[in-house]
Amino acid sequence: MVTTRTDLTVRQATADDIPALLPVLAEAFSTGTVAEWAVPEPADRLEVFTGYFRYMLTLGLRHGRVDTTDDLSGAAIWYRRDETPPPQPDHLYGLVEESTGRYAPKFLLLDAMFEARHPRLPHAYLAYIAVDPALQSRGVGSALLAHAHEALDAENLPAYLEASNPRNRDLYTRHGYEAGPPMQPTSAGPPFWPMWRGQLNGGVRSSFPPPNPYYRRPQ
Repeated sequence: MVTTRTDLTVRQATADDIPALLPVLAEAFSTGTVAEWAVPEPADRLEVFTGYFRYMLTLGLRHGRVDTTDDLSGAAIWYRRDETPPPQPDHLYGLVEESTGRYAPKFLLLDAMFEARHPRLPHAYLAYIAVDPALQSRGVGSALLAHAHEALDAENLPAYLEASNPRNRDLYTRHGYEAGPPMQPTSAGPPFWPMWRGQLNGGVRSSFPPPNPYYRRPQ
């Protein structure tokens, strides 16, 4: 059971919000096992993730939807997906390399793994969600999720995401997501859990779609 805060207003972010939201995303994602694997040098992490999310915020505002709270303490980047993978911009690799430097191969590896495992049917994709580290565990993330889910439930559209640790996986489970088998970018890399929040049918959510046949677990 999830208790949703009623004192937070969630709205769609604009380009004017990037300066405030960029450190929220960069600081939230620059700690933990994924950050340690992607950027092994601790002194480089915050700078690398700042460059990465400067690009991802711009991409989300241009091609998806970025939600935030009235106090700019959290952000969620969503995309609409259908059966066909979206075309990748010709300059994608160059932009990732520019924003992450010598760590780009691991960021590109994660992107390729996520795309290979992605469900091939219409859904909303939560690419990133972050809360200011000083305000975590205070319901900000749940407020962002509840706001998006209300709109998705109105059109009965499924949602998909990748959880990067057991704590987040359990939070998403409380919000109606079902976890699939974990995936890893390499045999020694951090695990991620694909998670699916299905359509409602007679009060029961549809189960996780069959795995993408093109996905191969690392050896």
